[in-house]
Amino acid sequence: QVQLVESGGGLVESGGSLRLSCAASGSTLENWAIGWFRRAPGKEREGVSCISDSGTGTTYAQTVKGRFTIARDSTKETVYLQMNDLKPEDTATYYCATSYKCNAVTLPHSALFGSWGQGTQVTVSS
Repeated sequence: QVQLVESGGGLVESGGSLRLSCAASGSTLENWAIGWFRRAPGKEREGVSCISDSGTGTTYAQTVKGRFTIARDSTKETVYLQMNDLKPEDTATYYCATSYKCNAVTLPHSALFGSWGQGTQVTVSS
């Protein structure tokens, strides 16, 4: 199992931006596809975005398409989620997770993702 650490959450006003980071502790992300998920209070966990192990394939939920961008750094050891034009409905705890494959078919199914981080809280005020 890979230990994942998320960071970058915080409190931001509506329309603002945040960049979340996902890194591995004591291991490597290099050969894993990575997904970002979120869970708001009282709601089911939602797949937000994912990126292939090569970094060339990306997938976004319709709710964030055009506002969020996922990317891997050049070493492929950190995965970022750039979140722009944030809305109050984006408020949630955000998690990253590993998978063998990530695309529009797998992103909605969190059971296909193995290792999970502890999450980072994103709060968007109106």
